[in-house]
Amino acid sequence: MEQVSNTFNVDLRRLTVLRELQRRGSLARTAEALHLTPSAVSQQIAALAREMGVPLTEREGRGVRLTAQARVLLTHADVIAAQLERARADLAAYGEGGRGSVTVGCFSSGILGLLPRAMNALADRLPQVRIDVVEAEPPDIFTALDSGQVDLAVAVDFAAAPPHTDRRYHRLDLLTDVLDLAVPAGHRLAGRDRFDLRELSAEPWIIGAARSCCGAVARSVCAAAGFTPDIRHAVNDWGALAALVEAGQGVALIPRLVQPLYTHRRLVLLTTEGAPPSRNVFAAVRTGAEGDPVLGAVREQLRLSAAELVSRRAG
Repeated sequence: MEQVSNTFNVDLRRLTVLRELQRRGSLARTAEALHLTPSAVSQQIAALAREMGVPLTEREGRGVRLTAQARVLLTHADVIAAQLERARADLAAYGEGGRGSVTVGCFSSGILGLLPRAMNALADRLPQVRIDVVEAEPPDIFTALDSGQVDLAVAVDFAAAPPHTDRRYHRLDLLTDVLDLAVPAGHRLAGRDRFDLRELSAEPWIIGAARSCCGAVARSVCAAAGFTPDIRHAVNDWGALAALVEAGQGVALIPRLVQPLYTHRRLVLLTTEGAPPSRNVFAAVRTGAEGDPVLGAVREQLRLSAAELVSRRAG
């Protein structure tokens, strides 16, 4: 290919496709995430390569991988995207800053345990701002954040989430959500204050899908305890999971964010010995968007609501 010229035009939408290819690792998964065909993804990447005058992908077996030049370009793409977000935030701050709409992407237990509290407060604080909620988890929630389908992501740290060092996002840690063990009433451990997780290595387990945040965390917790759980039921819905535990079909790890929903259930919640298993819940916006006054108010209310939730539990 030709060397990069002193003047060139770059289609920012094609940079988005390249960023998604970096995240997903294959043309097929990138196409699925962006609702395109693999051929369309290839064409977008090829067009971007022609614009830049450098190769951006190379063959690897039956798939492709990013070239070193593509990774260099992506570092600049992150800077460009952040600067555009800062411009958007500055324009929003120039106006009233109390109107508009915000779409929040959030995982299911966050919607159950955290968002209603924050949204009730925001209704009084920002009465002219519309708050919409979309249920999503990593990596899809960050694809939606990159494309502007959501303005703010509330997510859990696990393998599918971006690392803390990812410069594309401005993060705000909200709370540490502890997971307790749920067993049916009458279970042999039901009367215990604390227990060792390894005591349940031979029990049937109820765990969400491996790609879900709770499913991934539960598998990691069991692995750290030294065993692979016997997963009898793969269930992501929290009400269905509790019903199966109540019926004696297995044991499960349940985050404290959703436990108020289970007060009427005939099941027992137990705490593990030592440091309990937990997951970090955080909010993220596109880097540069943290200066947006409306997004800033939503993030601050999420922080306050999370702190209030933690304080009530401690009390």
